[in-house]
Amino acid sequence: MALSLGRTLYNLTGRRAVGPDIARPARPPGDLIWLHAAEIGCSRGLRQLALRLVEELGVTVLLTCPEAVPLTADMLHQQPPFDTPTEARAFLSHWAPALVIMAEGELRPALLFEAAERGLPVIMVDARAPYLMKGREGWYPGLMRSALQSFAQLLAVDEAAARAFRRAGAAAVAVAGRMEEPSAALPYHEPERAMLAGLMATRPVWLAVDVPAAEEAAVIAAHRAALRLAHRLLLILVPQDVSRAAELAVFMEVSEGWTVAQRSLDQEPDAETEVYIPDSAAEYGLWYRLAPVSYMGGSLLGEGCARNPMEPAALGSAIVYGPRPGGYGSVFGRLGAAQAARAVGSAGDLGDALSDLLAPDRAARLAQAAWTLASDGVEVTDRVVAFARDVLDGGS
Repeated sequence: MALSLGRTLYNLTGRRAVGPDIARPARPPGDLIWLHAAEIGCSRGLRQLALRLVEELGVTVLLTCPEAVPLTADMLHQQPPFDTPTEARAFLSHWAPALVIMAEGELRPALLFEAAERGLPVIMVDARAPYLMKGREGWYPGLMRSALQSFAQLLAVDEAAARAFRRAGAAAVAVAGRMEEPSAALPYHEPERAMLAGLMATRPVWLAVDVPAAEEAAVIAAHRAALRLAHRLLLILVPQDVSRAAELAVFMEVSEGWTVAQRSLDQEPDAETEVYIPDSAAEYGLWYRLAPVSYMGGSLLGEGCARNPMEPAALGSAIVYGPRPGGYGSVFGRLGAAQAARAVGSAGDLGDALSDLLAPDRAARLAQAAWTLASDGVEVTDRVVAFARDVLDGGS
């Protein structure tokens, strides 16, 4: 009685809300797998999964997310359907997926019940905690429990997440970890790296990434403090506004007495150079490989970190960041939990953290933990691809 009551109440409240009118393009021929991300942050692992599904199984992938996401060939993007029986039925009838893969924990009961009636398998990956979709929250007796029992597989990121799903009524949850995310390793030109590495020789090097004007003084102060401990220390400073390179160079030469080299003037960081200023943001793959420590600009006094911290993580550079993560809060949270990054709360803390990480063993421990985090998840993605292959072969 409670289960049917919850479902009835949920459907009745949905009738009073109208979802957006979404135009649907023609469905391409062949097998199609539907991936759903509740928000852009949980789409990264799904995009990597999508690439694998297209390459290995030859399917078309439909990715739904309320926000636009980067796509590749054989991938389609749509706004997700509003969760009512009518819209779920129309969406599934149009796209006719062979499998539905959802991420993180958003539940769409109308969709799940419709999929169950069609015998359509649905799995949850990167599962953290179950919740009803935004706009449909409420008290529906037994609804979440019955919705969770509609999944063919629930793959939780850790044991705490698995317990959350079990408490909510999931019958079987596997602790699998996170899926693989698209590689954040940026390209570079090896002859250029070898040349610069030769010039820098055994000097300690740190990188200040995409530094806004509001943080330039903090970065300069941190470098000044660290130079007292390591007089051969080199700072690679990439300003957020690269047109400020010349002004910054003059300021540091006059106020600090430093020797500053500018890449835009074809100057090279020789043994006497204290600061090297690149002239574009297009060569981060090179700078991350040369700098054992990277400070993520914008995260201290700016508007938030502007670059993905998985970029330095994937290339073996230890990460320092401030209290403003920008759009990368969940990524910094994972890095922090894995003891793979150093958080600082003030400009003074930045200098202390940099001085501490001048010890190669300390920077190396952070960098190794970050690289491990950036490189994991392949086994989970393999497992999902294998399940999808079994579904297409008629085994599930």
